[in-house]
Amino acid sequence: MSAQAPNDIAVAAQELTRVFGSFTAVDRVSFAVRRGEIFGFLGPNGAGKTTTIKMLTGLLAPSSGRGSVAGYDIGAQSEMVKRNIGYMSQLFSLYADLTVEENIAFFSGLYHVPREKRAARRDWVLEVAGLTDRRTRLTGELPLGIKQRLALGCAVLHEPPILFLDEPTSGVDPLSRRRFWDLIYTLTAGGTTVFVSTHYMEEAEYCHRLALMNRGKLIALDAPARLRAAATEPLFELKTDDSLKTVKLLQRMAGVREAAMYGRAVHVAVADRAQARAEIPRRLKQEGVALHGMDEIAPSLEDVFVFRVREAGGAPVD
Repeated sequence: MSAQAPNDIAVAAQELTRVFGSFTAVDRVSFAVRRGEIFGFLGPNGAGKTTTIKMLTGLLAPSSGRGSVAGYDIGAQSEMVKRNIGYMSQLFSLYADLTVEENIAFFSGLYHVPREKRAARRDWVLEVAGLTDRRTRLTGELPLGIKQRLALGCAVLHEPPILFLDEPTSGVDPLSRRRFWDLIYTLTAGGTTVFVSTHYMEEAEYCHRLALMNRGKLIALDAPARLRAAATEPLFELKTDDSLKTVKLLQRMAGVREAAMYGRAVHVAVADRAQARAEIPRRLKQEGVALHGMDEIAPSLEDVFVFRVREAGGAPVD
């Protein structure tokens, strides 16, 4: 747990666990999120991200362990937790057959926004979503990216101190994702704490700190730059005429820690730099694979993610 004073902690988990029958979805996860922080949850499907978020938001009771959100116990004070958070997922339920303005009015009532503040909050949502001139348009007719910005605006109508976002930009184009994150930065600049899970590496880079999850366990926790810096094994990028065959060959080669495809290139982490420079070209030539380039590179966050997940037993199989 963090050494920060309790009033500096927005979200805390202590040995948080959730079991479904014989399956452990979340396995003794502990962390603390500081106030005003963008805290990212990164992991493959089935890693336990959504289950953890549901426990922290009071939607699912833990099997064991403890957690607090905005100073409230997630088990004993789940209703107070819900009043002090905003929550949004990729399946956030805007009503398609209501207009933009009608959706905002509905969620203003749902979140008990004081009547004297509703007009100002409505206008703020319309502005940040870029819908000031389309307030009477049916929500179902909006492009997905704009719809998600509207959903985010509705989730924070009541100005909660903590916002949970569970893969909110899944399926959204890159430009819309960038605009969505501009809005997140606006919220954090105003003091909002943001807890976000994502599959996108560029989004993970926007977070102040990242928690890497795999098979229900927390396998790494640090700032993105520190996670990259901790990957000290030499890493090479190879360009060959057969990337798939290259990966299969290198994964069986002594001294290779990890090999994975990155577009048409192959990234390979090795134990010994000099040995790799000599042995990899020789092995590829022996197997009839043409090597067009082999350069040592700094690890990306995606490299770190792939390697850490593989070290932790690999991603869950659907």
